[in-house]
Amino acid sequence: MTIAKKYKIGTRGSPLALAQADETRVRLLEAHSDILTPQDLEIVVIKTTGDQIQDRALSEVGGKGLFVKEIEEALLTGTIDFAVHSMKDMETRLPQGLVIDCILPREDARDVFISADGARLADLPAGAIVGTSSLRRQAQILNRRPDLEVCIFRGSVDTRLRKLQEGEADATLLAYAGLKRLGKENVVTDLLSPEEMLPAVAQGAIGIERRTSDKDVKALLAPINDAVSFSRVQCERAMLAVLDGSCRTPIAGYAEIVDAENLYFRASLLSPDGTLRLDAKGTGPITQAHELGERIGHELKNSAGEDMLSFPV
Repeated sequence: MTIAKKYKIGTRGSPLALAQADETRVRLLEAHSDILTPQDLEIVVIKTTGDQIQDRALSEVGGKGLFVKEIEEALLTGTIDFAVHSMKDMETRLPQGLVIDCILPREDARDVFISADGARLADLPAGAIVGTSSLRRQAQILNRRPDLEVCIFRGSVDTRLRKLQEGEADATLLAYAGLKRLGKENVVTDLLSPEEMLPAVAQGAIGIERRTSDKDVKALLAPINDAVSFSRVQCERAMLAVLDGSCRTPIAGYAEIVDAENLYFRASLLSPDGTLRLDAKGTGPITQAHELGERIGHELKNSAGEDMLSFPV
């Protein structure tokens, strides 16, 4: 392909979002070193509603789509050429005219536990306060430790770590992928296995959204798509779509590579207070990742019934 113009990359303005946009930019420059220069790729910061509301849980103000609404509007109007997202922030249904067909190599999807005094989750005393903005984390924490309290912790990684230092909570949980991308692995108290804390759907994955009609951008992005990561994310998001998952429903899902041909997928559906938990798992060909995710989603949905999928929060 030939470069006929400069490309504008849309992103949120948090340190983590900028790190992800820069990773995308670097990968594109490496993939197209013969035709691209750094000046051909401009990072454009877009302020989102989700970034502006910091004092309430996402479930109270419209869900995780608040982190992408303005970015997708800029994409549809042509203000930017493509957008870089944390895939766990993305709704399962994209606006008409937009598509995500490029996923970068997925980073470690596990959650980490961080406490002010170095105690692990199992070591926290009864009544200790854990800060998180994630219903998924809240539900799994209370499922394991119903004697703990959970408070809302919003903001960037640095903001949450500062709140922890200032004593607003005794502990918090963050995505290991974000800490690694920011070079802050040293703050981790305990790296949680999927058995201890099943990750969010698509956690650790960076997705690039483009206009469906823009074939030039499609060709530009194709070399940096990681097919295995794409299949894993596709499986997890297919499950979420069946459950019509949102920030109002605690849902977790994690697809792993079994071998060169197969995926192992497990998913959980919980009540916000952690008192109810349903689990499902299965194995299937990587080439049928979407079908595997849908199958597990229907298994959970049939077990749960509509009441469990519409818990008030």
